[in-house]
Amino acid sequence: MTAESPLDGRLDDDDYPAYTMGRAAEMTGTTPGFLRALGDARLITPLRSEGGHRRYSRYQLRIAVRARELVDQGTPIEAACRIVILEDQLEDAQRINAEYRRAAREAGERSGPHSG
Repeated sequence: MTAESPLDGRLDDDDYPAYTMGRAAEMTGTTPGFLRALGDARLITPLRSEGGHRRYSRYQLRIAVRARELVDQGTPIEAACRIVILEDQLEDAQRINAEYRRAAREAGERSGPHSG
């Protein structure tokens, strides 16, 4: 039997703030300044370590990469942040809609054919 690590279960967690600003900038191909600008625009809000250092999750890194793609295409950072937020909201809405459709279909299958 192995001892439980404090990271057990967290390494697969998209929301776990595992990356320092320097590592996050390196992984996303951006600069710490760009990541701070995304924070200022409220696109991503990194957690803070006990020492006050920013820590980013994998989910936040994906968001940063998408914002960077838009900025690289000439979109102002404020507009890029808004686009990314709207894309994220649309993806959530589509996922919820698919879950409702699946639940309705399953409920219809359980109730059997309707007589009319």
